[in-house]
Amino acid sequence: MNELVLISGNAHRGMGEKIAAHLEKSLLSVEVARFSDGEINIKIKENIRGTDVFIIQPTQPPAENMMELLLLIDAVRRASCRRVTAVLPYFGYARQDRKDQPRVPIGARLMANLITTAGADRVLTIDLHAPQIQGFFDIPLDHLYSAPVLLDHFKDRSRENLAVVAPDVGSIKMARSFAKRLEAPLSVIDKRRPRPNEAVVMNFIGDVRGMDVIIFDDMIDTAGTITQAADVCVQNGAASVTACATHPIFSGQALERLAASSVSEVVVSNTLPFSRGAECPKVKVLDLSGLLADAIERIHLEKTVSKLFV
Repeated sequence: MNELVLISGNAHRGMGEKIAAHLEKSLLSVEVARFSDGEINIKIKENIRGTDVFIIQPTQPPAENMMELLLLIDAVRRASCRRVTAVLPYFGYARQDRKDQPRVPIGARLMANLITTAGADRVLTIDLHAPQIQGFFDIPLDHLYSAPVLLDHFKDRSRENLAVVAPDVGSIKMARSFAKRLEAPLSVIDKRRPRPNEAVVMNFIGDVRGMDVIIFDDMIDTAGTITQAADVCVQNGAASVTACATHPIFSGQALERLAASSVSEVVVSNTLPFSRGAECPKVKVLDLSGLLADAIERIHLEKTVSKLFV
């Protein structure tokens, strides 16, 4: 049979619908109900025997999003699908990728184990917080990059006064790639984290005087890092500051911070749902559903996905 089947969980239904539209498919009918105590109950309402199933579900908090993904994987396996691919536009718990303190878990590895144990044959994701997380999976993983879509947004901007800034050491590789493609100089902010979601700037490496700065990172959570980096850039003479990141987590007072900050524009993608634009008009959301749809079609047809790594 080998028919391509798309299932969308509730974590980001809008992304599932956009991907389905690109592929000229309908999302499979799935019933996601709850018992009175809150326990999730899944039922696949159509025959999927022998099909190639793609489950679209980012795994951001709350934890129910991950649990729903695991139950969906188990349900389609027990419904005799031929293959199941977990499509994770955003891979949650990715910041817990190492044991950097005594007596802490490696959450990213645990999430990878759960997805594999549930029965996924393959994983498709975008811009992992730490690329080495790919090694946590014992099944094939296709790691896409948002760069082509994000860079397209900046293609018409003057290159003469453009500068790229990495807000911390961990984002240097991503920022360097953007700087190379934009033909712009790269600066780095050296900071330390005394505790989660808190950062202290130590040094600024580079020169952004009179430059239009773009700060690249893989995610914006509380926006502390981005707004602090923007202030440092302005203090060092930047003419303007644009923030750009793949995953718009925007927890806590993030949007309030961004609205009050020296950042003139916040460019993100739709790997996570975002419906709070009124709280911060600076935010512009770019669509990655076409990229994911292309990758899904290539995986289904057993074609190379590396063509998308441009």
